[in-house]
Amino acid sequence: MSQLVAIVGRPNVGKSTLFNRLTQTRTAIVDDTAGTTRDRQYGKVDWNGKEFSIVDTGGWVVNSDDIFESEINKQVQLAIEQADEILFVVDAMNGVTDLDDHVAEILRKSRKPVILVANKVDSNDWLYNVPEFYSLGLGEPYPVSAVSGYGTGDLLDEVVKKLPEKDEAEEEHLDGIPRFAIVGRPNAGKSSIINAFIGEDRHIVTDIAGTTRDSIYTRYNKFGFDFYLVDTAGIRKKAKVNEDIEYYSVIRSIRAIESSDVCILMIDATRGIEAQDLNIYSLIQRNKKGIVVCVNKWDLVEDKSQTAIKHFEATIRERFAPFTDFPIIFTSALTKQRIYRVLETAVEVYRNRQRIVPTHKLNEVMLEVIGAYPPPANKGKYIKIKYVTMLKGAQVPTFIFFCNLPQWVKEPYRRFLENKIRENWDFTGTPVNIFMREK
Repeated sequence: MSQLVAIVGRPNVGKSTLFNRLTQTRTAIVDDTAGTTRDRQYGKVDWNGKEFSIVDTGGWVVNSDDIFESEINKQVQLAIEQADEILFVVDAMNGVTDLDDHVAEILRKSRKPVILVANKVDSNDWLYNVPEFYSLGLGEPYPVSAVSGYGTGDLLDEVVKKLPEKDEAEEEHLDGIPRFAIVGRPNAGKSSIINAFIGEDRHIVTDIAGTTRDSIYTRYNKFGFDFYLVDTAGIRKKAKVNEDIEYYSVIRSIRAIESSDVCILMIDATRGIEAQDLNIYSLIQRNKKGIVVCVNKWDLVEDKSQTAIKHFEATIRERFAPFTDFPIIFTSALTKQRIYRVLETAVEVYRNRQRIVPTHKLNEVMLEVIGAYPPPANKGKYIKIKYVTMLKGAQVPTFIFFCNLPQWVKEPYRRFLENKIRENWDFTGTPVNIFMREK
């Protein structure tokens, strides 16, 4: 599981621009309007062989000034609770503000590593403003320009240096037993289904704190099952009415998803698929985890006909495309309808992730498919795929196709190969990697 770095700070200091620079993407929307970032942006950073996750918590702008500060407080408190390290971004052009002082005070009291980032040093003139930030009491400010990239290399060196070491022994202790995370937006029924699984007579061996202080692995071993339920701080707590739904669900989901093998994504049947479900689904996809979609609160739906079920399933697959090969189960945590089917299916998806197809069988089937539908020629050059093998020991089922011109094999043909693999072997619920290599 990679470690999590959170970017915090008041609005309009350039957090989203810094996020885009560090992840080398344009995922976060950048605008001069304060408070543009509302959804939590999440990405991966790879620096000198060290990979970590990063979340852009966004600057909070609320119409009423008197609750503005409380929203900043929640953002910082959650970053402290969930992240391994915090990047506190300030604006070198504007200097220290009251809000910066306020956030710095909270961060000083936390025991998390904090790096102070003085952004918007877009020319050498602004370097003279940087020493002012020593007054925040958070050590040396790192001058950067998220727009040009100035200083970001030194910043990343420091980020990697300050990341706490992973507990490898603990990771090994958990190996060999599936880890299932129950994720979804608040009020989709996560707490109810966890309680339904565990029940009153808890046949639980132990609760093991995970590689972070937040992730908890609850050993579940009854009814012939044996796995860990991945829980995160607050997943069982009743969310307060004034907590921001998107803010809390995504940052906590990151932890649970990264700690798991298979994610059980809860969708509220009474509300259908919302943007937040898509956000969490994209986190599962980006982390290449197995997935079981669980449509909860089915007891509250009036039309339970097969037609309604098929329509709901088709809508989910359409919204979650292009990856559609995953199981969908209609449940009720309240009445315990089909909840053990959810666990059985999660176990099946975990086994699909472990599945190894013998090389001779793979070549026998796939070379025939390729012979019938070869890759399209590119600029008069014909691509010949000679051999295929499956990588053993990979976290995700990974197939390597050896050919003469791997660079000319485009995405549509890779998808074709993946579909043919899925037709012949059961990889339901798990992503599949397809790589082309030169023979």
